[in-house]
Amino acid sequence: MSDREFGGNEDLSLPKATVQKIITEILPASSGLTFAKDARDLLIECCVEFITLVSSEANEISEKEAKKTIACEHVTKALEELGFQDYVQDVLEVANEHKEQQKTREKKQSKMEQSGLSEEELLRQQQELFRSATDKYNAGPHDSG
Repeated sequence: MSDREFGGNEDLSLPKATVQKIITEILPASSGLTFAKDARDLLIECCVEFITLVSSEANEISEKEAKKTIACEHVTKALEELGFQDYVQDVLEVANEHKEQQKTREKKQSKMEQSGLSEEELLRQQQELFRSATDKYNAGPHDSG
């Protein structure tokens, strides 16, 4: 993979505030260490390069399998082929956590479902509120010009 293949990575980046938050969470508060701005920017460039490398390899693997979507197994295989097999277990754990979070999100009820009222009752309440607002508007003083 070369920079020419992707047109260079200068237009790719990660949110600086997010990276700074991750750095702050990782550095022990008791250490008194700080992370210089140029070091943070270099870390962002390294992360972008790593993501580009892994995604390019995963893309090649998925294309060899005639798949149109890069799946988790393509990413883990790419990590292994690039010599990052030590990361595979952590990646799989994070992927499983993400799947569980998605299931929880899908189970969340809408505000309408949370109310415990029927659609008809909610509609009746809405119409009553509109009627009340219209009455208040009509009862109030209005300038005619």
